[in-house]
Amino acid sequence: MSYRIEKDTIGEIQVPSEKYWAAQTQRSLENFPVGKEKMPIEVIVAFAQLKKAAAIANNDLGKLSDNKKEAIVHACDRVINRELDEHFPLVVWQTGSGTQSNMNVNEVVAYVANAYLKEKGIDEHVHPNDDVNKSQSSNDTYPTAMHVALYVEVEEKLMPAINNLRNTLKSKEEEFQDIIKIGRTHLQDATPITLGQEISGWRFMLDKCEGMLNESKVQLASLAIGGTAVGTGINAHPEFGDRVAVELSKQTSYTFKSSENKFHALTAHDDVTYFHGALKALAADLMKIANDVRWLASGPRAGIAEIEIPANEPGSSIMPGKVNPTQSEMLTMVAAQVFGNDTVVGFSASQGNFELNVFKPVILYNTLQSIYLLADGMNTFNDKCAIGIKPIHENIDRFLNNSLMLVTALNPHIGYENAAKIAKNAHEKGLTLKESAIESGLLTEAQFDEWIRPEDMISTKE
Repeated sequence: MSYRIEKDTIGEIQVPSEKYWAAQTQRSLENFPVGKEKMPIEVIVAFAQLKKAAAIANNDLGKLSDNKKEAIVHACDRVINRELDEHFPLVVWQTGSGTQSNMNVNEVVAYVANAYLKEKGIDEHVHPNDDVNKSQSSNDTYPTAMHVALYVEVEEKLMPAINNLRNTLKSKEEEFQDIIKIGRTHLQDATPITLGQEISGWRFMLDKCEGMLNESKVQLASLAIGGTAVGTGINAHPEFGDRVAVELSKQTSYTFKSSENKFHALTAHDDVTYFHGALKALAADLMKIANDVRWLASGPRAGIAEIEIPANEPGSSIMPGKVNPTQSEMLTMVAAQVFGNDTVVGFSASQGNFELNVFKPVILYNTLQSIYLLADGMNTFNDKCAIGIKPIHENIDRFLNNSLMLVTALNPHIGYENAAKIAKNAHEKGLTLKESAIESGLLTEAQFDEWIRPEDMISTKE
């Protein structure tokens, strides 16, 4: 492998000749050989969008030449178009401000911009700090890129996945609205509901979570850009932050603004913590939905088996014919990981000391991972499981008709204590509810048939 010599304020260092980064990126590679978690490419793209917006703003403010702006924009577009992914090799576990990833972007953009200027025969040189990073600091660019990446990914990956699964559940809710089954509370028999009503609860969970995500993502639209090193905006034009936010809004088609208090934006990440709380709420609801599905599908002969789910693969290496609820298992593991991520995000957000929080990369990494896991998990669960849910009518009817909790309908007619005696007697003697009711002498067979009607016990209206 051939090398070239790059320099920074520390001194000289060898960089592989075919790579576009420079000294600071190389030092990070050598100083932080930690883990396999690479800085997500989505934040690199957001960084490129930010550097492009900054170049345009600096040019408009008379602080950057037309040629340099054009070259930087050209280089940033190549990053945005994912042509240069191999030149962003750094891991998450680096400086807590994300300085080295900021410089990685600055160095690559400068390298490509200078090649562009040379090709055009223009006698100007783009410097990674003085030009690409003009009016900026890692302390305000990293949280800005973080917010942009999170906002874009939740809009373009997570929201469609929620809608996808919700549409399936809505379809099942309508399809199964007349299938009466026994309800369950405390894992014990309760009064009847319809399978459609049960699924409506799942569907409404997604409605609620979408609302919470829409409410919390608003906080991500506020950007740290313009605060530079400590929030005062040193070395930046007073209009710079607002102008960059406008340019970012144009590029992404989402509305961003420069934070009204940059001191907060650099040292606090309560906005991401709040947003991740909505992700955790979604994970909690998906845990419940997935568990309900595997309980209801348990069996096929020694469980509840009220629904059938698709058989996607053999379930055992030793038991022939066994099929497991693997999609539910996947989704519950996803939820568990999101719960863990939430702990990391919350703790990390609490670690702002004085003017800067230095846990930014791990906050970003965990939040992006939660978005991707939830989106992919819901899409896969939808396509491989939810769409194929079918009722098993004979088991639903058997459980319904054998349940002692239908006795609840007798309360208004014979009182709670008398109804309880009938249920207890039926359970102890192995009688049907009807047989026990007639044996009690408290009501006739005709009255039982009139009062115990599951179809009258499922309405949400009087």
